[in-house]
Amino acid sequence: MKKTVFITGGSRGIGECAVREFARLGYNVAFTYFKSEDKAKEIEKSTGTCAIFADVSKSEDVNNAIKIATEKYGKIDILINNAGIDEFALFTDITDEMWHNMIDTNLSSAFYASRAVLPQMISRKDGVIINISSMWGQVGASCEVHYSVSKAGMIGLTKALAKEVGPSDIRVNCVCPGVIDTDMNKHLTKEDLEQLKCDTPLSKIGKAQDVVNTLIFLSEDKSSFITGQIFGVNGGYII
Repeated sequence: MKKTVFITGGSRGIGECAVREFARLGYNVAFTYFKSEDKAKEIEKSTGTCAIFADVSKSEDVNNAIKIATEKYGKIDILINNAGIDEFALFTDITDEMWHNMIDTNLSSAFYASRAVLPQMISRKDGVIINISSMWGQVGASCEVHYSVSKAGMIGLTKALAKEVGPSDIRVNCVCPGVIDTDMNKHLTKEDLEQLKCDTPLSKIGKAQDVVNTLIFLSEDKSSFITGQIFGVNGGYII
């Protein structure tokens, strides 16, 4: 029986790459989208996957998306909490609205999705949850305090949940990408990118596929004795 992977934020960037690659490998794939409906429908059509509209900052939307995917495919074997936003601002300029939007989208969404999918995983004593954090969740970034906090929370969620659900043979791990060539980093200038390359031991910018290769490894039986771990995919930027 095919395994099913559920990916939040699958219409662009790392999420889109993950949807396409898991589908290519023969998985059933369901993914959420929010603003990019046309792109999501194109991905759905070209890959044979299932695109589901959801505002992942709202628990009712996430619960409904998990329900739709479960009804379509029978079960969810792998959850990838990928949905996220970024924003630059001085700490003193961060409004209440900006703070809550960042935390709800990046961190609360992972809580909602994990909570929704865990009962079926626990009943089967089988499942994988992978959280997408960031290297800034590991070390913090100036002018991105609210983003860094949300991503640091993903690391804490990973470690604590791995301990709790390990006895049910459910693995929870976290991937922390570095500078990756996606839409989230399109605001960076050519000079910014060159400096980031210079600061990276491998002297290059990462690709979405680099992250997805790690997601695939953590989803498969080859990683069956790995849980609660944080994987940096950053070219050595953070060591």
